[in-house]
Amino acid sequence: MENQKSERVTVTMYASAVCPYCQRAEMLLKNKGVTEITKIRIDEAPEKRDEMIAKTGRRTIPQIFIGNTHVGGFDDLAALDRAGGLEPLLNRPPEK
Repeated sequence: MENQKSERVTVTMYASAVCPYCQRAEMLLKNKGVTEITKIRIDEAPEKRDEMIAKTGRRTIPQIFIGNTHVGGFDDLAALDRAGGLEPLLNRPPEK
């Protein structure tokens, strides 16, 4: 039997060390089987905040991407999960 989770899409999150919503988003993603999250720490690299704003049009953290899809912040992630859309997004084949 093949391990289906080995071919998951990448999850990227703009975050900071002291952001409770970032921690909640990470916990939700881990509960869904995500083992690796690429964190872009805007508190350590302030220029990344400008990059985040340019990509998302939003100023708040976290900002979460699953593959190339911008999910939004924690509230958006939780709403997507409640609507049943998070797992299909996480389990789709990675973009090449």
